[in-house]
Amino acid sequence: MLTPEEYRTLLCERVPLLPAVQVPPALSVGSTLAADAVSSVLLPGFDNSAMDGYAVRAADLPATLPVSLDIPAGDTRTLRLEAGQCARIMTGAPLPAGADAVVQVENVVVSGSSVQFPAAVPVGTAVRSAGSDVKPGDLVLAAGTRIAPTQLPALLSCGASALSVRRPARVAVISTGDELRDSGSDLLPGQLVDSNGPTMAALATAAGHEVTFVGRVGDTAEEVRRVLSAVAERADAVITSGGVSAGAYEPLKLAFQDSGELDFYSVAMQPGKPQGFGILDGTPVFALPGNPVSVVVSFLVLVAPALRAMSGDDAPIRTVHAQAAAPWRRVDHRSQFARIRFTDDGRVEPAGGHGSHLIGGLAGADGLAIVPAGSPDIAVGDWVRVIRFPGR
Repeated sequence: MLTPEEYRTLLCERVPLLPAVQVPPALSVGSTLAADAVSSVLLPGFDNSAMDGYAVRAADLPATLPVSLDIPAGDTRTLRLEAGQCARIMTGAPLPAGADAVVQVENVVVSGSSVQFPAAVPVGTAVRSAGSDVKPGDLVLAAGTRIAPTQLPALLSCGASALSVRRPARVAVISTGDELRDSGSDLLPGQLVDSNGPTMAALATAAGHEVTFVGRVGDTAEEVRRVLSAVAERADAVITSGGVSAGAYEPLKLAFQDSGELDFYSVAMQPGKPQGFGILDGTPVFALPGNPVSVVVSFLVLVAPALRAMSGDDAPIRTVHAQAAAPWRRVDHRSQFARIRFTDDGRVEPAGGHGSHLIGGLAGADGLAIVPAGSPDIAVGDWVRVIRFPGR
């Protein structure tokens, strides 16, 4: 039996790397850099004022000086400030040659066309020097970084017309089971609403990937193989739910066991023990258990890191640390991913029971507490690592 860490590593090592493409920086958000983004320019590109005020030669102060120039932001003139003069200047406006400081407008006394500067200021006061932020050749973002909107200003300003990136994966989602029906259907005894398909699609979308197909297949091996093969041709990755356990009617196992295309594993985690993975016609297939909680846990703990790896992003699972506000017992010897909710004081407590079929407790949960194999029961005040649910 593999540990969750071992199985996650197996997935990340076996998934194919998506090809790099060139895109304008403005279209790069959500993609992963395939090569370092390096600046070709100075940032800022010129000495400029950090505030509204008066540009001066610091050696002239304290003094009363005449205003010889008026410099708004965006001024493109080549200007020079002579000794014994000052220039009214706006935030972001280029500093005139000869000036080496800016005095904030609140710290002067204006009288007609003259300005009284009551105190001396050091050279460089309120001046943003050219290249003080970024210089040509400086690393802006390293390869393997998933580009966020907050990183766009630097990428747009660093002088690159295009970036080498790996896009998010195009994902197809398939639920297996003759018993599954759409939400809102009139259910016969033994039938269930297909919550797994929409949930897997929503999780993939929240992780930044493009969902290209959401569908269902019945319980025959022939139908499973036919649908998966067709979908795999149009997607970068396929995620399925159900059909991987040890029962007699497990369609994924019936369709692919001993084929060499999909392998089936037992992973020492609760929930989510039965798992499957393989490469079908060049496309990775992640076969998850059928219980809804197992689907959520398996995606966050196992599939999401592998999809990131396909885009060249090897960042670890993001977690936070929180103290337990209530005790809970471990289920068995496996690593446990326990549903928790945050209390008003930022601690965590169990949300619902341990069963992978308990959907009600999942609805009230904010995340998963990671309880490693071999850990004791959780006591009040113990610190635990928590994977927060998307949007919570």
